[in-house]
Amino acid sequence: MGFTALAFDFGTRSIGCAVGQSITGTAQSLPAFKAKDGIPNWQAIEQCLKNWQPRVVIVGLPLNMDGTEQDLTLRAKKFAQRLHGRFGVEVILQDERLTTCDARAEIFERGGYRALDKGKVDGISACLILESWFVENPEFD
Repeated sequence: MGFTALAFDFGTRSIGCAVGQSITGTAQSLPAFKAKDGIPNWQAIEQCLKNWQPRVVIVGLPLNMDGTEQDLTLRAKKFAQRLHGRFGVEVILQDERLTTCDARAEIFERGGYRALDKGKVDGISACLILESWFVENPEFD
């Protein structure tokens, strides 16, 4: 049996989102959520959770390249805690150190410089966060 998972790429102005299936280990990006100083429209997040019914929610954890935390790390953790507290979903943090660079490279390959739209970067980052989590957690169910 496979399951559905959602991933969020937390940012203070935009929160990327992706949905994926454990059977295929692949994800597709969803529209990013606008945020105001890191606070999203919680009703929109709730609607997304209701639509997809994820078994687990993965939140990208932004760390410095040496693994130390930064201001955004704590804010992403707080976002993850609020997701769990408000909606009762299982939330797992996933190291996302390389995903934004990977996302930019992937978008650039697909559509060149004009395609580097911020919302698309966030969505593809969320896909990469989710796909890397699937790869690292094949036994999860």
